[in-house]
Amino acid sequence: MIKFNVPPYLGKEPEYIKQAIKNQKICGDGDFTKKCNTWIERQTGASKALLTTSCTHAIEMAALLTDIHPGDEVIMPSFTFVSTADAFVLRGAKAVFVDVRPDTMNIDEKLIENAITEKTKAIVPVHYAGVGCEMDVIMDVASRYKLYVIEDAAQGVMSTYKGKSLGSIGDYGCYSFHETKNYSMGEGGALLIRDVANIEAAEIIREKGTNRSKFFRGQIDKYTWVEAGSSYLPSDMNAAYLWAQLEQADIINEDRLVCWKRYNEGLKPLAEKGRIELPFIPEHCHHNAHMYYIKAKNLDERTRLITFLKENDILAVFHYIPLHTAPAGIRYGRFSGLDIYTTTESERLLRLPLYYGLKTEEIDYIIDKIYKFYK
Repeated sequence: MIKFNVPPYLGKEPEYIKQAIKNQKICGDGDFTKKCNTWIERQTGASKALLTTSCTHAIEMAALLTDIHPGDEVIMPSFTFVSTADAFVLRGAKAVFVDVRPDTMNIDEKLIENAITEKTKAIVPVHYAGVGCEMDVIMDVASRYKLYVIEDAAQGVMSTYKGKSLGSIGDYGCYSFHETKNYSMGEGGALLIRDVANIEAAEIIREKGTNRSKFFRGQIDKYTWVEAGSSYLPSDMNAAYLWAQLEQADIINEDRLVCWKRYNEGLKPLAEKGRIELPFIPEHCHHNAHMYYIKAKNLDERTRLITFLKENDILAVFHYIPLHTAPAGIRYGRFSGLDIYTTTESERLLRLPLYYGLKTEEIDYIIDKIYKFYK
């Protein structure tokens, strides 16, 4: 069976984990955590990056930092993972879902303004498949209505929009380092902060509501509880695993892009015949080959294709069930406007195996089987 995903592994992970143990500091903010934070800051240009225990927790921190309260509304796409909404629902806010663009599966930036009410507090663009949302439009709307922008860039590490790293454009950006992502620490994430004025508040929230970070920098002689917070620090052993990949991020990125391009070139003739649709990448977006997906004619055809591929030892999968159709989505959110594309396009989308180390012959085998299905 060709697996859908294999977690990235470069080889130095065990060595670095042993080093973390030898350092006798395996809790949060050890040497490897600091290395990862610094790498993210240099890569993205963010004023500060803080490694977290998950992307979910990074979004939760952003919800705290933007002072989300019961009754607030937060605009986001329905075609996303539950964490995008959960972080705000936990604070008592209502998720306001907006339709996606059928070309990129990102939130339709032209529909955001109509979803704004006097209760709207923030916009959460989700960069699907590591392809940037139309951030210029989104930032303009946010500026005019004085709204926060929190980028769900879980899939966007090493991707850019008009030369700017995804996650660094809005007020806050959130990365994922889950085992399904391009770079992994098993479970983990990062919060990116644009404005230096918000760094101290983020550090306090991340450190259980204490000013412990200032204490370790020698800025105060003792630390204390100063604000509501929680524990969002990952173990330095997890960070050590991640560091082995970040220090060779370009190697992983190029490998994945080669796989993505081979799929795209191989399946292009089938798309030109109108049998399937391929991903669309805007010219001003540079993506990270987080995933390769195709779109079948409809839900029935996609189901039959998944079954056919599985019978040929290929694990291909669909993706999100739109949140507004889920029991919790109905309870905690509402859809603004019409669902023209969110449901129909989500029912067509099929993700193909893509991971660091996927062999060329395996990609060719998958392509061949897709052609056989559509013969």
